[in-house]
Amino acid sequence: MFNKFHRILLKISGEFLMGDLDYGVDVHTVDRIAGEVKNVYKSGMEICIVIGGGNIFRGMSAASYGMHRTVADNIGMLATVMNSIAFQNSLERVGVETRVMSAIAMPSICEPYLQRRAMRHLSKGRVVICAAGSGNPYFTTDTAATLRALETGCDVLLKATKVDGVFDSDPLKNSNAQFFKELSYTEAISRNIKVMDQTAITLAKENNIPVIVFSIKEKGNLELVVNGTGKYSLIS
Repeated sequence: MFNKFHRILLKISGEFLMGDLDYGVDVHTVDRIAGEVKNVYKSGMEICIVIGGGNIFRGMSAASYGMHRTVADNIGMLATVMNSIAFQNSLERVGVETRVMSAIAMPSICEPYLQRRAMRHLSKGRVVICAAGSGNPYFTTDTAATLRALETGCDVLLKATKVDGVFDSDPLKNSNAQFFKELSYTEAISRNIKVMDQTAITLAKENNIPVIVFSIKEKGNLELVVNGTGKYSLIS
């Protein structure tokens, strides 16, 4: 299946952009990931990106402390715009033409998200970063990433995490966690796999888009996974 990839959607956890910091954006980490995206881009692949906002604000965490979920999620969506602009800057500094398209209109700093315009940017060889989630509260950036992958005709959704793929429990807490090289959508849902939320996996299942979960911690791993090597889990 890997030699058929023409257009991919890369979902990056906002928390990973912190690097070794306790909060915010570590420019060196962002630059390193941007360099890896450039290598994939130079191979001729069309790339969409969705970035979370957990390094700045986590809506669900704030809601658990009493903030209204709608308000918390709106703040979280704005955090993803901040991350997207930072990532755009890193990509363009290494020569990759990039557009940030936000589901929440803020035309002074980025374009509004329009499916047809996003498709046009991709066809012209630009990396498209889709910010502000789906523009709606109660939906995670994983679900937004799946939605954007479907809207833009991506062949696969690549979920970049801190671990090597899908496990039956958190491998950072349980050294005996079982690794899954491949599993079906149904199995991922029935096992309540935590690497993506159930809505995102169900949406992927209903539209038959494969999901690859891998670690972006190791330098060069994105390119390996796109080429079908390296360690990853496939949900299909």
